[in-house]
Amino acid sequence: MDGMHDLGGRQGFGKVGFAPKASPFQAPWEQRAYALRAMAIQLGIYNIDEYRHAVERMDPRHAMSASYYEKVITAIATLLVEKGVTTQAELEELAGGGFALSHRGTGGRTNAADRKSFQRGERVRVRDDFVPGHIRVPGYIRGKTGIVMYEGPLTPFPDAHAHGLEAADEPTYDVQFRSEDLWPGGAEQAVIHVAVFQSYLEAVA
Repeated sequence: MDGMHDLGGRQGFGKVGFAPKASPFQAPWEQRAYALRAMAIQLGIYNIDEYRHAVERMDPRHAMSASYYEKVITAIATLLVEKGVTTQAELEELAGGGFALSHRGTGGRTNAADRKSFQRGERVRVRDDFVPGHIRVPGYIRGKTGIVMYEGPLTPFPDAHAHGLEAADEPTYDVQFRSEDLWPGGAEQAVIHVAVFQSYLEAVA
């Protein structure tokens, strides 16, 4: 899903904070939220792509102001309500006030009809697709050309998996891009590797 959450490769957000010895959790409730997310997936209540899409569906103002684990809680709660495990009224009673959930989801699609396999060293182009549902290709590589480095294992196709649609599992390809191709005149020379699902790629003639 395209929205404000897709910030990869964008400028103007300042330096990324990095503290090597920092704890991943700042409060006990964050540990419980992380464990609840994993437990619900293991129990089959939802899958990882449904979870990611629930985060994407958050109101933009809520998402920009929320911490990482607030987003986790919002996505879990949204899916538990949508799956009939609980209700928003029950959540608000426990919270003692309003409990914001993500917006309703739409869209979804199955595998590309013309998808094909690629070999190491083959030049490929990322399809310039923009869809209303879940999608796992970052905006900054769409329409860009790179070189296949290797093929990964078969994985559920996220565009379908997030929406309960039937689709064949696909490999992801490690595709190497040049920074000057992604951001002409705006980055130091470097190579960037991105795992890209098969349906997102097309051969370069």
